[in-house]
Amino acid sequence: MTADAVAVGTTPVLSITGLTIGIGPRKAPKPIVTGIDLDLTPGRVQGLAGESGSGKTVSSLAILGLLPANAVVGGSITLRGGAGDGAIELIGMGRRQLNTIRGRRIAMIFQDPSSSLHPQLTIGSQLTDHVRTHLGLGRAQARAHAIELLERVRVPDAEEALGRYPHQFSGGQRQRIAIAIALACDPVVLLADEPTTALDVTVQAGILHLLRDLATERQLAVLLVTHDLGVMSAIADDVAVMRHGAIVEAGSREQIFGNPQHEYTRELLASLPSAQAVPAALANEEDAR
Repeated sequence: MTADAVAVGTTPVLSITGLTIGIGPRKAPKPIVTGIDLDLTPGRVQGLAGESGSGKTVSSLAILGLLPANAVVGGSITLRGGAGDGAIELIGMGRRQLNTIRGRRIAMIFQDPSSSLHPQLTIGSQLTDHVRTHLGLGRAQARAHAIELLERVRVPDAEEALGRYPHQFSGGQRQRIAIAIALACDPVVLLADEPTTALDVTVQAGILHLLRDLATERQLAVLLVTHDLGVMSAIADDVAVMRHGAIVEAGSREQIFGNPQHEYTRELLASLPSAQAVPAALANEEDAR
């Protein structure tokens, strides 16, 4: 458990209350998200599911203030778990203060590591630069930390990997590197936006297994955003289903998949070609380990 993490239990480390997002003129923005409530708790994976355009990704981007300049955001997003500073309101926070939180206390894994990793910088540079900025580590300490992280996410030949570039790795390895970068400063919250979409089922299973292990080991509060309910069923502890910018159903994984109450949730489940493909691959990986 990291120094920034709060005690395991029901106390959320991040709370979203009445979140609204509109795009366009401030006086008359087009509604994108019409009011959602979510709590992220250390050691648990909160799933946020829905089809494209439902508002799930923009909701996660709002947490870090990564929405476009013409976005109008309302409601409250509070972060806890810092050293003695209580709850911090993220909505309306200035860029300079947000930059002390991004990557340090809240980290994000994006959908496509090919675009989130800088193609002209070595993996070592991308892993150590923000560690030295946020944690104040020296060059040798940062390098040792980077090697340790790559080994934890199971990137082969970690020391050699530091001198290589993103294009020299497979898609699955690039995503593992992106996870290592996200974990580098010991965040308390990890946002994962469609982290396995571009990967085949077997590689997906490995990434999901890693995320689930990390949530438990580091007591991370994880928000997993995906349209794939097969992925959700494999890893999420709790699931919220979004449609047209609102959460239409929320509950534990067992409740949502075993006894869905909303018609839209039932339609999403019925549309899956094979809801068990990813969970089965995940089980196979566990057996192999």
